[in-house]
Amino acid sequence: MMYKHQLRNFYIPEEQSFYLLNANDARKLKEWVALCISELEKLGYQQIELIGKGAYGFAFAGVSLQGEQCVFKFSRITLPLHIQERLADEAYMLSQVQHPAIPRYITYQLIKKQGILMMGRAKGIDLEQFSLRHGRLSARLLIKLAGHLAELLQLLRQHKKDGLPAPIVHGDIKPSNLVFDMETEQISLVDWGSSVFAQTDEQGQFISNDVMGLMSADLQHSNARLGDVYFIGPEQRNGALSSPRFDEQGVASTLYALASGQSCRFGFKAIPARSLGLPQAFATMLDSLLSEDAMLRRQAGDYFLQQMPRLKQLVLPELPLFDDQPLLPVWVSPVRHDLDTVVYSSRKSFLREHSVEDGIGFVDDAQLERYYKNYLEGMGDTEKAFIAAVSRLARYPVVGGLAIHWQPKGVYIDSSLNLYDDSLIRSFALAVNNVVQLAQAIGRVGIFKACLFNARNTIHISRDSLDQPFVPPEDAMIPYRIAPVLSSDASSKQHSYFEDGKDPDEQLILPDNIMDDIARLNLIRHTGCLIFEVTPLYMKIHSYYRLLDVTKENEFAGLLASILCKVPQITGEGVGGFMKLPHKDTRFFKHQTMQPTRYYPANPKQWQKE
Repeated sequence: MMYKHQLRNFYIPEEQSFYLLNANDARKLKEWVALCISELEKLGYQQIELIGKGAYGFAFAGVSLQGEQCVFKFSRITLPLHIQERLADEAYMLSQVQHPAIPRYITYQLIKKQGILMMGRAKGIDLEQFSLRHGRLSARLLIKLAGHLAELLQLLRQHKKDGLPAPIVHGDIKPSNLVFDMETEQISLVDWGSSVFAQTDEQGQFISNDVMGLMSADLQHSNARLGDVYFIGPEQRNGALSSPRFDEQGVASTLYALASGQSCRFGFKAIPARSLGLPQAFATMLDSLLSEDAMLRRQAGDYFLQQMPRLKQLVLPELPLFDDQPLLPVWVSPVRHDLDTVVYSSRKSFLREHSVEDGIGFVDDAQLERYYKNYLEGMGDTEKAFIAAVSRLARYPVVGGLAIHWQPKGVYIDSSLNLYDDSLIRSFALAVNNVVQLAQAIGRVGIFKACLFNARNTIHISRDSLDQPFVPPEDAMIPYRIAPVLSSDASSKQHSYFEDGKDPDEQLILPDNIMDDIARLNLIRHTGCLIFEVTPLYMKIHSYYRLLDVTKENEFAGLLASILCKVPQITGEGVGGFMKLPHKDTRFFKHQTMQPTRYYPANPKQWQKE
């Protein structure tokens, strides 16, 4: 197929919720995790827990007999051998660096073809999780972290092997790979799976210590590994020879994301660092590091390492520089619920519309879902940031939906956002505001819709062959909650399932009998979504419902049961769904390509007085 050569930016997809796995895959995962825990316990380790999983392997934490906190990384034995061997490469690179801010290498073992890397465990919480809980980092803390990162980059640049220069490139610096100890405010750099010895120094000169070494080195091909495309710089993304400059870009992306409350580097045009309440010199440096000008990026990288010892001495008391009230209505529940939020959105069509990659229109949805980060390369930076910002909403215990309408005069947004943890309202408000501000900066006419639902409510149905219908389990039901009070909004302000038009990503055509029930359901005051996702042998029914008119509960429950009974009539494949917001409460925002400049005040005491 013509598009295969374009998958040059391969990236492991975001981890799918356990609750969205089909029954067979979920069982296999549970059994495999239980086996790993059992084997580690036999070796004498205690308090074993799964702390991470990806396409290459799994990571467990435990406590040794000596009381040391340890991490165990397992490679997946189903992977090709050369991929499994990456864990051995990671073990070797980790063993090369000894520093308090880097996990201690303990051992690497190969047991029955199963690679296991054992290392010390960093104390604290990763900065992505910290950011999700606390929102934007204060200027004081951000610059303190920047100072630590500058010291780490200097350490990696000065590394020697056998007494000769051998700079190390970590290759995947991002918030989730930095573990933060809140007591000491120290950080640890983890996950060395993308690390390599640099092929060139920061000046672009080949690193070799003699003529024969230079002649034997492969300087035509990069040894770099990709890292997270949301955080790496353009040189690393485009396959340049590995350089310490790669990690400067990872640090810049990380600091920008933490300062702005985002999960990527791409929002810097719409929400520049100089709009984030940072000291002017630091903000200018950060904007320059993220610039499209390669020379400016290099100059800013040099400035970063040279000036951080001075900048980290700044005294920066925390100031209320921002009004972080949400720009969209957010209903906060006083009662917390365990949710596994998943976002379903129009992102595939959004990517197709904005990508300039030839052949993307011929990629089927399963492939685009798996590789959608690859195609971000063809989109504008602000569009990439917008997609990431919508995905970030699903990192919170929230259900609801968004319908964003871009018009020539501005952006109209209908929303229903229900947060089930009141301690997160400040950071969630920032995530919502980032979605709005990035949407304001996008110049287009069109619609983007997103549904946020609890994956734990997903109904899984399977069949053995295409000749059989999908039959829901006997105990299956579409759950719903009842509103705590009867809404007083007039029925004329009801939002309809059908008024936003057909979602551009829908391919599944539902039977008329089900559509009739949905039309009747639409007349009852409620909010929520219903999504059917059908592949040849599996069906998932995602839903989130809150009934607003308690007098209609019997009719409401009956229609949901009726829809479920008619599921065997569904014969097509693809995705089809409906979203209903609680009422019409459209918010309007003018187009704004860039947020206004806002620096940390030069005289914070005077600012507080004023």
